[in-house]
Amino acid sequence: MNLKTSLMDQYFGRMRSLMNNKDLPARIRFLLQDTVELRENNWVPRKAFIDNGPKTINQIRQDAVKDLGVFIPPMIQGIRTDFFQENPFLPTRMKPDRETLGGLADMFGQMPGSGIGTGPGVIQDRYSPTMGRRTNPLFNGHGGHVAPAPQPFMKSNQVNQVFFQTHSSQQQAQSKDMPPRFKKGQLNADEISLRPAQSFILNKNQMPKLQPQIPTMIPPSAQPPRTSTPPLGQPPQLGLKTNPPPIQEKPQKTTKKPPPAREELLKMTENVVTAYLSSKHMNDAVNGVREMKAPKHFLPEMLSKMIMCSLESPDEDREHVSTLINTLRMEGLVTGENFMQAFLSVLDQCPKIELDVPLVKSYLAQFAARAIIAELVSMAELAHPLENGTHFPLFLLCLQQMAKMKDREWLTDLFQQSKVNMQKMLPEIDQNKDRMLEILEGKGLSFLFPLMKLEKELLKQIQVDPAPQTIYKWIKDNISPKLHTDKGFVNILMTSFLQYIFHEMCSTEGDDQLSAPTKEQLDQEKQLLLAFKPVMQKFLHEHVDLQVSALYALQVHCNAHAFPKGMLLRYFVYFYDMEIIEEEAFLAWKEDITQEFPGKGKALFQVNQWLTWLETAEEEESEEEAD
Repeated sequence: MNLKTSLMDQYFGRMRSLMNNKDLPARIRFLLQDTVELRENNWVPRKAFIDNGPKTINQIRQDAVKDLGVFIPPMIQGIRTDFFQENPFLPTRMKPDRETLGGLADMFGQMPGSGIGTGPGVIQDRYSPTMGRRTNPLFNGHGGHVAPAPQPFMKSNQVNQVFFQTHSSQQQAQSKDMPPRFKKGQLNADEISLRPAQSFILNKNQMPKLQPQIPTMIPPSAQPPRTSTPPLGQPPQLGLKTNPPPIQEKPQKTTKKPPPAREELLKMTENVVTAYLSSKHMNDAVNGVREMKAPKHFLPEMLSKMIMCSLESPDEDREHVSTLINTLRMEGLVTGENFMQAFLSVLDQCPKIELDVPLVKSYLAQFAARAIIAELVSMAELAHPLENGTHFPLFLLCLQQMAKMKDREWLTDLFQQSKVNMQKMLPEIDQNKDRMLEILEGKGLSFLFPLMKLEKELLKQIQVDPAPQTIYKWIKDNISPKLHTDKGFVNILMTSFLQYIFHEMCSTEGDDQLSAPTKEQLDQEKQLLLAFKPVMQKFLHEHVDLQVSALYALQVHCNAHAFPKGMLLRYFVYFYDMEIIEEEAFLAWKEDITQEFPGKGKALFQVNQWLTWLETAEEEESEEEAD
């Protein structure tokens, strides 16, 4: 028994999961739900299924006549309905046809045996309940061919009211036994109106248009009379039985105008540019572009056409076209990406254009410079597709134009912020510092790299006159004060001093003696470093980060000469004793893990013991000061 119960629970668990599966048809899910609810109710069916099971149409109509017997005229009460339907000897006016029954026929549709039924796919005739309610002269108290009804008779709207009140009370009694899904959709009888909607009322002027639209499958007997005049004593029939609702013909969809062809768009663009250069009316030009309604994929080609149209024009016209393009960007009609695509497209055509416009690259450099100044594109965005000398020297020409339009200081700051690697902008064969500086000097752009120029000229100046006063004066005259606190400047300054000392020592004894320098060499090295001490202190004093840069310059210098024995430690001691570099800078250099400068591992190995001593001595001094 337990096994059977367990299996049954499994079956109904599966049914519950299927009941909640939205992929199944609603009818199957509801049947499963009814079965589950039946089991939960101890297999006792709901009262709604017992008392109100499926009935035939004849049973529904007989029950309705039985329940509403008070509304049946005395002359036909107690008489079987089939007698009225089948007795050929009954006078015509005594037959309870649709006209005689009035409200009953309207409420319950066709009489038994007439029509072809109801339901989906069935063609409804003019007496179908779904086609509206026809007013019955019998139940209105007057009629054409039937004598006036006695007083107990009620009008059809009263019949409907009593019927819906009865139906509503029955519905409320049954709602307790109904499943939850059926309770949500219950309607209030007071909210139901059998009056046809206003939109269903037919206009007389629309009658001729609707005649051909009546289905031919409706029996002739069920079709409404052709005359629009109602019978004598009968109110005008405004329902849908006689006149179906007008079928409004949908207006034909207006076909969208196809977008202009490419040739047409190019011609429109040329007309806009020509008119703008002639009148200088910016609003007209912008509206002209807006009215073109060019697709997005055409925007780069449109901008290319604008640039091409102005290449042979004066500089003033090219400037106006640049302003127009920037205005289109601000209006949201084009983007910076569209401009770059157009710019590169014109660049690819330069070999052909140069035959007619030899200075085409200079003109395009003007467009690019104005675009960067107007922030239409960034310098990095312009530089990326021009790397490795692509379209060389276009990028340098663009920098020249920006220097003319703005100034050198503005361009230098912008270039440094862009993080563009200038060596990558040169052809691969020229990608080295010396060649880059030579090319920049030839283009008048060496001001972009003042430190590179300093690295080349400072050593020459020291060799000419190593006096610290002369060196300091030269630095102030040739190097911007903004660079005096730059790590690159300190690196170059320290490298220049170290290289000068190195060459002075080698000139007397040779390179082989550096691994084991004599006492005279050590004295010479120390005296030279003491001579440069004032200049070093001037730029390094109280700047720990710059002092760390000076130590890295020493590290690179020693690494370049394969770390001569004792050199790095010797200089560390010199810098410490001469108070050029502070203890904090030495320890910061030790803890720094940057890989930017080569030789850090070997350098730490050579000075690690000394740094440990320095760290211990500093701790002892701090303890003594605390005491």
